[in-house]
Amino acid sequence: MEKQTTRKKRSIHETITPVIVEDTTPNEEDTFTKLSKTLAEIRKTKGVTGFILRNTTTATIDIEEPAKLVQYAILSSQTVESSQEITEQFELGEAATIIIEGKDTKLLCINKDEIKIAIFMEPKTDHNDIQKRISI
Repeated sequence: MEKQTTRKKRSIHETITPVIVEDTTPNEEDTFTKLSKTLAEIRKTKGVTGFILRNTTTATIDIEEPAKLVQYAILSSQTVESSQEITEQFELGEAATIIIEGKDTKLLCINKDEIKIAIFMEPKTDHNDIQKRISI
């Protein structure tokens, strides 16, 4: 035996107030261009040996020793990937800044949304000063 349900239709009048939102944040392309210029200036700092700046569509690379480009790219990529795994495993949230210091090289990785920055430097170089100069 089928059961029939009868519904009454109600008319609901809703007033919608239009909201205008101005986009005050720079878009990703502007941010990338600005960061590229900032990193070019940072690259001139004593002890900074190079950087890799990338987003989903573009990359800018300036490495003192081009022969080490592949090594630096793998190092920065693996650093970000490993930090993501660790932060997920221990429920730490997103790692915005990562620093790895070795005998000959220090790596500062900064992640903001889709923008990834890797700055390579000598171990004695002040990474805090460099990080302060980068605003995302």
